[in-house]
Amino acid sequence: MNFKELALHKEVLKGIENAGFETCMGVQEQALPAGLSGYDLMVQSKTGSGKTAVFVISFLEEYLRAKEEGRKIKCLVIAPTRELAQQIATDAKVLSSGIKNFTVGCFYGGVGYEKQEKTIKKGCDFFVGTPGRLIDFMKDGTIDSKSINTFVIDEADRLFDMGFYPDIKRIFGMLVPREERQTMLFSATLEEKVRNMAWEYMNDPKVIELEGDSITVDKITQELYHVAKSEKFYLLLQLLASEKPEEVLIFTNSRYMTTTLSKRLSANGYTTACLSGDLTQKAREESLKKMKEGKIKVLVATDVAARGLQIDDLPLVVNYDVPEDYENYVHRIGRTARAGKSGKAITLADEQFVYGLEAIEKYINMKIPVIWPDNLPEVEDKSLNMDLNVSEKKTPSKKNAPKKEKPKKETQKKPSSKKPAPRKSLGQMSEKERMEYYRKKYGFEPVAKPEKKVEKVEKVEEVKPEKKGFIAAFVRKLFKGRKNEKA
Repeated sequence: MNFKELALHKEVLKGIENAGFETCMGVQEQALPAGLSGYDLMVQSKTGSGKTAVFVISFLEEYLRAKEEGRKIKCLVIAPTRELAQQIATDAKVLSSGIKNFTVGCFYGGVGYEKQEKTIKKGCDFFVGTPGRLIDFMKDGTIDSKSINTFVIDEADRLFDMGFYPDIKRIFGMLVPREERQTMLFSATLEEKVRNMAWEYMNDPKVIELEGDSITVDKITQELYHVAKSEKFYLLLQLLASEKPEEVLIFTNSRYMTTTLSKRLSANGYTTACLSGDLTQKAREESLKKMKEGKIKVLVATDVAARGLQIDDLPLVVNYDVPEDYENYVHRIGRTARAGKSGKAITLADEQFVYGLEAIEKYINMKIPVIWPDNLPEVEDKSLNMDLNVSEKKTPSKKNAPKKEKPKKETQKKPSSKKPAPRKSLGQMSEKERMEYYRKKYGFEPVAKPEKKVEKVEKVEEVKPEKKGFIAAFVRKLFKGRKNEKA
């Protein structure tokens, strides 16, 4: 179906044309008619299927209709990650580009409030962001929650996985009653939590079930190389020389490795950037921007980019490290072959991370084809003489974790962790222990010190030798006489 068949406003059609859309994708063809008619929607649709256009176009039509009637309405979209929120905001700006003075704002944590607050105060029609920051603005009244008549939950299954379910329920409580708003919910899988929300917070929604996120994407060519850790970077250079991708996303398991790979690839002539959790939001945005604008060829990232990151026409994903979480393998390779296009995913398994393969292959229910690097071109590694020790020390990797602090913590905890020894009964105590116990409990003073007793004994022992026999005889005679008297 062509978008022109939907009888849309000219301003909306202009934005669709600016986005380069002509024919509806599957989810758009099935969900748009119901969305445009004002029905609540609950849609099962996989990532990258074109669902953003469904809720954006539906709202834009309602916005123009309300404008003609002199009403002001707003839309609120919840997304699980900053990157996905930014992607939705970018798409919404293009689709709304035919409408004058229509403002799209993106709101998320990790950055200051001031700039985002200015966007709201200037006048914002389309709010998109992560739950925490949006709740903050709604709590203090910066965002007038009662003016929102369209509420969208995107990637609901991921939001629930990430623990945002209580936040979403809280947002529902701030909005106008369900009878006064249109609610649209999109999820890769329609699990029990999602369905419960539909019944509790939505108005008899139209349920549209398309193919959900499959464990692997059929159009992705998967390849596996077994390689020694010491030879892995050289193999990566060979693969890049052989594949010659216009863009490539490389995943590693550590922040240190993202920095190391980026530097080594730069030394070999590749334009690169890093993306990891320890970067500031500004640095992360800059890396993504460079990739999308074609200023860099290689983006090296940790799993922070495995969810929500959308790069159009990405032909190649490389797992430089086998992911330690088997589910992340699916999310990583899913960055390619988006919107029905084909792509390739290459995994390098070394002796450190090869043990994660079994869980991955069990999860995806297939053996990843093993390829032998027989016909790859010879390359020169220009990074062999690079000194990477400085970066390694600065990066908190497992090997360089502050080990010295651990013994200190342990030695401090040991005394407190020991259970106090059970108190002896008085019968088990020695005489010295009993006297000490009485002194502490009842305030008795201890007996004379043993040293003084010894001194007295020593004085007694100073009796001259010639008198010892006389004294002994006298004592025997004395006791003998008393015995006779008793008898």
